[in-house]
Amino acid sequence: MPTAASTSPAVTAADTVHAYYKPQYIDGFPSTRGGDTLLGAIDTVAVMQVPPASEAHPYTASPLHDTPSMALLLAGLLAMAMSYHTGYKYIENFFHNMFSTRRRENLFEDHTVNETGILAALIANACIVQGFIIYFAVQLLQPQLAPALQSGVFLHIASFCLIAAGFYIAQLLVYKLIGFTFTDKVGSKLWIDGFKASQSFLGLLLLLVLVPLMLFPAGSKMLLIMAAVMYILARLIFIYKGFRIFYGSLSSCIYFILYLCAVEIVPLALVASVTVWVCVNLSR
Repeated sequence: MPTAASTSPAVTAADTVHAYYKPQYIDGFPSTRGGDTLLGAIDTVAVMQVPPASEAHPYTASPLHDTPSMALLLAGLLAMAMSYHTGYKYIENFFHNMFSTRRRENLFEDHTVNETGILAALIANACIVQGFIIYFAVQLLQPQLAPALQSGVFLHIASFCLIAAGFYIAQLLVYKLIGFTFTDKVGSKLWIDGFKASQSFLGLLLLLVLVPLMLFPAGSKMLLIMAAVMYILARLIFIYKGFRIFYGSLSSCIYFILYLCAVEIVPLALVASVTVWVCVNLSR
């Protein structure tokens, strides 16, 4: 128990005096101290080095970063996914529809009862993917149009998709007219089935090119060449099937050559011209 003497004001004041320590650097640390004298004043010492940097590159708009464009692409994929359950057998019969010229079906061959849903989804996907491919192809082949395309990504891609859809519908109508004129109902159906299957299969193949094309635009030239080769192969398969259906004599070869020029070559040149015209007018 503390005594009265130990708690007196005099003792407490004495303890406080002994416990007080005067700070050594009241006004802060000096600029030089001991071994730091060689550095001179602290104001002259470099506190940071600016790392070397390259010139900044401007931001380049891309369909990958454009929400409406990606929504359009995903809508095509979603349509295929939703119709796959009821139309998967049509996909299994791709090669049969592309190459077969048999006028009577085998009883053991399995076909879907209703192919409308899956076929519409596949064709829509093909048109959408072709629209994206055209967007990148125009920038590669016509660099002067690239700034206009990048300023309105979705507007141009939607226009290119409509061009691809219009081209498909125009081809379908022309092929039906040719089939009605130069062959019977069965032969015309076989030919049209080959066209639909080749375009549907082409859309799936081009989708495999479009994904790396959006992710790695630096390799666009090589990827676009691959897309062009796929398109040419799909057309050659369809032309080969048409030749097997329509060939009957030597005179039919002359008609077939005229068909190639009028239906397969000239329309592509017209579509290319329309595409450039659309790009120029949309950029105004």
